[in-house]
Amino acid sequence: MDDFHPLAAALDAAGLNRQHIFNGHDLPADCLATLPPRAPEQQLILIGHAGRRLWDCVQAATLPGPDPIDTYSQRTVDRVFAQFLPGRPYQLLYPGPRLIGLQALGHQAGWHQPSPFMVGIDPHWGSWFAYRLVLLVDSHFLPTPRVDRAHPCLTCQSTPCLSACPPGALKDGRFDLARCSDWRLQADSPCAEACLARNACPVGSEHQYDPAQIAHSYRRSLAMLRDWRMRK
Repeated sequence: MDDFHPLAAALDAAGLNRQHIFNGHDLPADCLATLPPRAPEQQLILIGHAGRRLWDCVQAATLPGPDPIDTYSQRTVDRVFAQFLPGRPYQLLYPGPRLIGLQALGHQAGWHQPSPFMVGIDPHWGSWFAYRLVLLVDSHFLPTPRVDRAHPCLTCQSTPCLSACPPGALKDGRFDLARCSDWRLQADSPCAEACLARNACPVGSEHQYDPAQIAHSYRRSLAMLRDWRMRK
């Protein structure tokens, strides 16, 4: 049995503080359908981050390129594997050209519940976490038990996320993509570089990202939204 603990500690220290190990043959068919053919014989490692530490590490690394978070995350995994499992190959599935079902994998790990503002939510971290890498490895790590946590939205009485959304895109708890998109694409929209509904959610608010990280993420999503609208 391979020991994942040294790798987990190194990843935690580098800000990639969420890891989940799956045996490929234990994954449901909808997850396996997005993976390479040998996946059932291998282990799949889902790596994410939660809270602010990753952004601090990325800023300290001063990496070039349009997405320093991806660059930093991949370099960190390369370094950790080279240090603790030298010579052990792995395949990086995400980020990459293959369409990986991140939400399905996250559901299998128990990492999130759905929220009205369409970002997964966790009772401890709130919505302030993200999926960063998916690895396929010829390894024998102990699989990670599924996290079993309550859905925080089910006991939320004040629903501040609904009232904080300027265009009312979350009316009645249903997300209106067209209304949200139209509002974000307006000139000087307050939602261009942040989701006000997400920011208003009290769950895990102590882990809310640095404003610079929020702006970085939402600038990218806004650029993708503009490109999508132009191609329609």
